[in-house]
Amino acid sequence: MSTLFTIGYEGASLADFIATLQHSGVQRVLDVREIPQSRRRGFSKNVLAAALGEAGISYTHLRQLGDPKEGREAARRGEIAAFQSIFHDHLELPETKDALSTAAEICQHEPTVLLCFERNPQLCHRTLVAKRLTDLCSLSVRHLGVVHNAGERFRPVAEAA
Repeated sequence: MSTLFTIGYEGASLADFIATLQHSGVQRVLDVREIPQSRRRGFSKNVLAAALGEAGISYTHLRQLGDPKEGREAARRGEIAAFQSIFHDHLELPETKDALSTAAEICQHEPTVLLCFERNPQLCHRTLVAKRLTDLCSLSVRHLGVVHNAGERFRPVAEAA
């Protein structure tokens, strides 16, 4: 059984984010943000893809697996049941099912992480995407948290001297 990781970059630096992925053995980032832009330095689509590429990690944006605007607005208002209902309906769209099939194919062939902003996976649609992917193929899900100062923490002992 393959492991599917999820991660949110809220509050993280790009260096710590990448070091956390490398330490976890992630080889591909599946960006499941509808709009892959960020005010957080380094996390907008093109800059992030380039930085990940330099670290040997592939990047794929699957826009259709992003939370639609009305779902994001419900989540911001703290209406979690409404957010989940909106996103469950979104998962039933034919184009979303196609994107899920693409994600399932990728996840089965290389260690993959679902990326979104929200730090807490229980408040993020990526957990719902991960659950749906486990319905499609044999995956276990592991939620990652970005380790701060990860570049220092994960350095091999021989390099630390």
